[in-house]
Amino acid sequence: MFRELRNMPNTKTIDRVAIIGFGEAGSIFAKDLAAAGMDVRVFDILFNSNRQRKPMLRKAQSCAVAAARSLEDCLFKSELVISAVTASSALDVATEAGPMLGEGQLFLDINSVSPATKCRAAGYVARRRARFVEAAVMSAVPKQGLRVPMLLGGPHAFEAAECLQRIGMNATPLSDQIGVASAVKMCRSVIMKGLEALVIESLFAARMYGAEDEVLESLAASFPAMGWEDHLPDYLVSRVAEHGHRRAVEMREVAQTLRHVGIEPMMALATAERQELLVGEMAKRRLAFGSGERFSWRSFSDAVARTRRRSGSGK
Repeated sequence: MFRELRNMPNTKTIDRVAIIGFGEAGSIFAKDLAAAGMDVRVFDILFNSNRQRKPMLRKAQSCAVAAARSLEDCLFKSELVISAVTASSALDVATEAGPMLGEGQLFLDINSVSPATKCRAAGYVARRRARFVEAAVMSAVPKQGLRVPMLLGGPHAFEAAECLQRIGMNATPLSDQIGVASAVKMCRSVIMKGLEALVIESLFAARMYGAEDEVLESLAASFPAMGWEDHLPDYLVSRVAEHGHRRAVEMREVAQTLRHVGIEPMMALATAERQELLVGEMAKRRLAFGSGERFSWRSFSDAVARTRRRSGSGK
């Protein structure tokens, strides 16, 4: 699918990196790139929050990166700009950053959004002749960090892949058209995030019937390589408990992707609703996800069930 790009200019060395969004993915990339010798600046809207500013600045210090005073300060003289924000903010960031970018700056959009959203974002970035590259992150960032597999798309994908590989990133050019890599990510998410939603619905009910061991044993017999009787259920449920709202927003981008080609997104929208319902229930019941401790889907399910019973009894 990727056509060879001829007469390509020499790829530039990347010494300075700007990262917009200092959440899970942004902070991991920032820390790994700084450890690899890059000069890394980060910016997040939470830097301007009275409540979150100090914790975010401490986080930047622990990652050995500089916290920029503004978006413009973050972008200044950076050869590589990585947009790692929420799906709902991806287009806003491209819109705001576009006029601040200079010719030749590489803008890598790693956000989980639809092909249509990527194309619109590319238009804002390209107005100042910056180089927009879409990236589809194909695995969980916490597991692999900077080496997480990425598929790249757009006219600059090939040269961008060479630049990113030199600084330790696992980037593969897929297409010279913007939208193809995102379509891969969006269509994959129907399965991956749909599986999370199915596990919550199935195993939480099975737990309340006292039938979860038998359900997991049956799943392990049908799909022996997946790890149903090991840590797979804990991992799938933990991703929703920690990032359910963000993942629900991403699934609505998936729905947009499907509608664009005439497919009714019944499963995608149901997945978004299931994930959002769980985190909404957590907030209502004041159940917090403890990222520093080993997660147990059984304990979590029990906590959700207990709060439901208390609510139902009026206590």
